[in-house]
Amino acid sequence: MRIIGEAGVPAGVVFDTPELMNDASLAEFGIMQTVEHPTTDTPVRFDGAPPRVKPSPLLGQHNAEILGGWLGIGTTEVDALRAEGIV
Repeated sequence: MRIIGEAGVPAGVVFDTPELMNDASLAEFGIMQTVEHPTTDTPVRFDGAPPRVKPSPLLGQHNAEILGGWLGIGTTEVDALRAEGIV
């Protein structure tokens, strides 16, 4: 990191999960949070305060809204795509 920094290359260390979980500065600033979610979620900080954390959507949860709103595909077509296992 010293050599690459001195060469003027912007760089930063990349921690693995155990290193992140055991980093004292992350605990000190309250960055690590426990979030209830059926799969996962990753909180961030704005102005030093934790944001309101909510679960991310499940895989395919908004298919009908996206296909209908963005592509104009009707409910019948979405149902057919779902029945065929396409979405």
